[in-house]
Amino acid sequence: MTAREEWLDVVDDRDRVVGRATRAEMRRLNLLHRAVYIIVRDGGGRVFVHRRTERKDVYPGYWDVTVGGVVDAGEDYPTAARRELAEEIGATPAALAPLFPVRYADASTRLIGMAFLARHDGPVVLQAEEIVAGEFVALAEAERIMREERCCPDGIQVLRRWLAERNSTTS
Repeated sequence: MTAREEWLDVVDDRDRVVGRATRAEMRRLNLLHRAVYIIVRDGGGRVFVHRRTERKDVYPGYWDVTVGGVVDAGEDYPTAARRELAEEIGATPAALAPLFPVRYADASTRLIGMAFLARHDGPVVLQAEEIVAGEFVALAEAERIMREERCCPDGIQVLRRWLAERNSTTS
């Protein structure tokens, strides 16, 4: 399926479906849509990071500290998260824990979404059309990537919020 053939739900500020559009239309018009973000950790507590291909329609070539993507038309958040995990890294985790709702907007994208936490100990099979390289890294390395590399700002927002909430409950 090409980006022009992918259909997604257009939503209002309250996450109610108000229409449908192709992915290409959504990008061209910067329509408010749904997305999922998954923080993927292994048994050692490391987080999966990856670099996006130069062909991506938003943030090409950037690093990302979450796995995820656009929710398809008619799809719910958990289903989209499981689909994205399977497509992007070949993961089918037994547990997918919802974390918090996400809102993000910049000149390239406007979305309402949901963040999840998943554990995956491998193997990882990268989707070549979307990911150039990826690996599990220590949280300190993920934080360095967020500071020093071109990194997807929406993914940064999600991982920083998760770290802040996690740290506030352990303090």
